[in-house]
Amino acid sequence: MLALFGTVFDDRETYLNAQPGDDYLRRLLASDTFIAVATFDGTTLIGGIAAYVLPKFEQVRSEIYIYDLAVHEQHRRKGVATALVTELKRLAAERGVYVIYVQADSATPPPLRYIQSPERERMSCTLTSWRQRRTTR
Repeated sequence: MLALFGTVFDDRETYLNAQPGDDYLRRLLASDTFIAVATFDGTTLIGGIAAYVLPKFEQVRSEIYIYDLAVHEQHRRKGVATALVTELKRLAAERGVYVIYVQADSATPPPLRYIQSPERERMSCTLTSWRQRRTTR
């Protein structure tokens, strides 16, 4: 999945140059605070989500934050992102999560355009744009 993210986001350095070992990944996948969802065409990974479960302090509840969502370019516009988010919603319901967030910037990659599309259901996701403000001195 890291290779897919590196390719889709054109950021191979971040995703491939310092990959964690198997022990770390096993602990992460076994934790209650990380969710990975992947979809395959046969044995080829074509899409994935990396999301974090964020326990809240103001109430006994959690949120899910989609950190990465990517679909291989050849498999876009075929419902892959929809299937990934649908599965994440199912997992969220199992865990009693009350909202799913995804951050999107002005250069939104194609997989997130589906979630933003006005003619589609919003999939219980809240979309935000965030840019770090630059200060001048």
